[in-house]
Amino acid sequence: VQLQASGGGLVQAGGSLRLSCAVSGLMFSRYALDWFRQAPGKEREFVAAISWTSGSTYYSDSVKGRFTISRDNLKNTVYLQMNSLKPEDTAVYYCAVPPRGRYTLVLEDMDYWGKGTQVTVSS
Repeated sequence: VQLQASGGGLVQAGGSLRLSCAVSGLMFSRYALDWFRQAPGKEREFVAAISWTSGSTYYSDSVKGRFTISRDNLKNTVYLQMNSLKPEDTAVYYCAVPPRGRYTLVLEDMDYWGKGTQVTVSS
């Protein structure tokens, strides 16, 4: 299983970025997907999750209303649209896959991880 995240970069506060994570090696449409992030000196934290049918999404309080998670089951890709970015959103963002049939936001439950993409928001 491989997860390749992309789309990170440097953006000014108030700007937007769209992250992508291409997944291969599993039956993509049967898995929920998550995004996590890790800021310097901090623990990795949950950002957003989406169910296998896109019928359910869940967000951390810190990004709710600003970030949108979505997926394209034909392209085996999950997205994270990030709007109204703040300096405190600066982190390495990781996509992750929990076990098949599980929809969870718990870091320890994830089976597979991508390598991460850096997002830096300047003030």
